[in-house]
Amino acid sequence: MLIDCSSNSSVRRIIYFLAIFSSVLLSLLLSSDIQAEDLVEDLKKSAEQGDAEAQFSLGKKYANGNGVPENDVVAADWYLKAAKQGHAEAQNNLGLMYEYGEGVPENDVVAVEWYLKAAKQGLALAQHNLGWMYHSGKGVQQNYLIAADWYLKAAEQGYAFAQYNLGWMYHSGEGVPQNYIVAADLFLKAADQGHAKAQFFLGWMYHSGEGVPENDVVAVEWYLKAAKQGNATAQNGLGNMYYNGWGVPQNNMVAADWYLKAAEQGHAIAAYNLGRMFFVGRGVPDDDVQAYAWISIAAAQDNGEYFEDFQKFKESVAFYLTHDEIERAEILADELSKSFNPPRETK
Repeated sequence: MLIDCSSNSSVRRIIYFLAIFSSVLLSLLLSSDIQAEDLVEDLKKSAEQGDAEAQFSLGKKYANGNGVPENDVVAADWYLKAAKQGHAEAQNNLGLMYEYGEGVPENDVVAVEWYLKAAKQGLALAQHNLGWMYHSGKGVQQNYLIAADWYLKAAEQGYAFAQYNLGWMYHSGEGVPQNYIVAADLFLKAADQGHAKAQFFLGWMYHSGEGVPENDVVAVEWYLKAAKQGNATAQNGLGNMYYNGWGVPQNNMVAADWYLKAAEQGHAIAAYNLGRMFFVGRGVPDDDVQAYAWISIAAAQDNGEYFEDFQKFKESVAFYLTHDEIERAEILADELSKSFNPPRETK
């Protein structure tokens, strides 16, 4: 009898190769860990000898938990050492820690002091942060003129967040003459760098014809860029475009999908829009319980100009529901609200 041993031989070779590969991979991982530990030790030695750049880098590692246990207190201490030597990025990061109370007691006045030191050295991020403090009146008396001046300094260096905030000031006429053309230009600069809020507002300006020619096709393009980044306002806006057929073929299903994405982030108007679609069965099943739930969510989240409208519509939907259905809708609204994932607000 002839026995084919080729398959057994191949299996042995594969097992042997995997054993060698695993050994090499383990060695590389161990070597990488050792190198990372050595790097941290070298940084510590340099930092302890007074090297400002090493102190800053070590502070970042502790702030981010990169190669060392995350520790904001230790991070702030290293930032302080570097900041006292005039390291601009360390000064800015220390300002951030004081603004948000990370590793140090929250103190906006001290945050402003550190931002100012770094801003005077020309650091765009610090100039923007200082502009934000004057814009919002945190740690200083609110002053739109000074805010716009610091935003401008950072914007001229191409910093997207400053371009967006300065654009908003030109749009609203805060600290500068209202000028939609300048606002649109600044939004475009930031939007081209991927700034989601700037992309949304640029889309809005194309939709409304403010500072740029009215063009819903272009508006949709900018809304979509922001919506894909998770910007809830843009997602709701995109829902409106599909619902009304502005710049895109009218499509209720796509509209409802974008409303849902925004509503799940806690966007009250999107929740109302989605509830309205459930009530009339557009793009989603005709479901008064779902409608009541989403409109209840909208009313609970909005205490502003739309609150009365939300409440009135909620009462209109309730007219078609039994007591048990209203109870089910309220339970559903509570469950949905608990699953929401609102994004962290940025400057």
